[in-house]
Amino acid sequence: MTAQNTTTAPAPEAPEERRGLRAALRWTAAVLVFAAAGAGTAYGITRADRTDVPGLSTEADGRWTYPALAKPTLPPGAALPFATDNKDGIHYAGLTQLLLPAPLGSTPDTGLKLEKDSAVTVDTLLEEYEGTARAKMKQGFTDNGLRQIAARGWTTPDGTRTRVYLLRFHASGLAVTFTGCGPDMNLSGVNRIETDDAWGRARGAQAAPDPTGVTVLEEPVPFGDEQVRAGCVQSGDIQAVILQSRKGGATAVPLHQAVILQQQLLG
Repeated sequence: MTAQNTTTAPAPEAPEERRGLRAALRWTAAVLVFAAAGAGTAYGITRADRTDVPGLSTEADGRWTYPALAKPTLPPGAALPFATDNKDGIHYAGLTQLLLPAPLGSTPDTGLKLEKDSAVTVDTLLEEYEGTARAKMKQGFTDNGLRQIAARGWTTPDGTRTRVYLLRFHASGLAVTFTGCGPDMNLSGVNRIETDDAWGRARGAQAAPDPTGVTVLEEPVPFGDEQVRAGCVQSGDIQAVILQSRKGGATAVPLHQAVILQQQLLG
């Protein structure tokens, strides 16, 4: 099976009122502040009103500068995810519109095997995992209704390589069956991965939106030539897998930033 089918799910009938428009208020003025790991500093991400979410400027804590993010365009009559008439959180926008854009100053990851409309095959995604885990994962995709995978990858000047994968399933109840992003994930070349304590401490110390569906992980010391960090965001019918790696060690803040922004795009 491949996941390069780009068929868009049929839009529901237009509601009598545009309740989906009211659901856009989910994008208003909620602020996340997370402590930068080991630095005693903090950074904030602000959700903007209506259509735009501002990109974040690079600060001394290691943030990257992203282009302004915009809410994806929906087919006519389609409801926003988690609107009153779309409680299952189905995303009707194209996956490419939902992908986190690359930060300014980065270069595209030419090693990522992209097809039309940023689609990738199941086999391409599975290259991120140990060979012994791939057959079981592939069968799970068949059994649990995987529809599409889209991806984007880049490398920043400091050598950090980022890959963002969005997996679209037929329903949210199927998306939650995905086991390839979490403490038990079996990434290629990674002996062990565990919860990122810096993320957990910061989330516990600061007022933040509902963290349901978000997991942030790090490869603990000692690691090999490079360290891997992972972010998991499950939102309705979509599961996001964000991987960052860097020789000598990957810093925490860029992954935290990417996770929060990707969560905002998914609503």
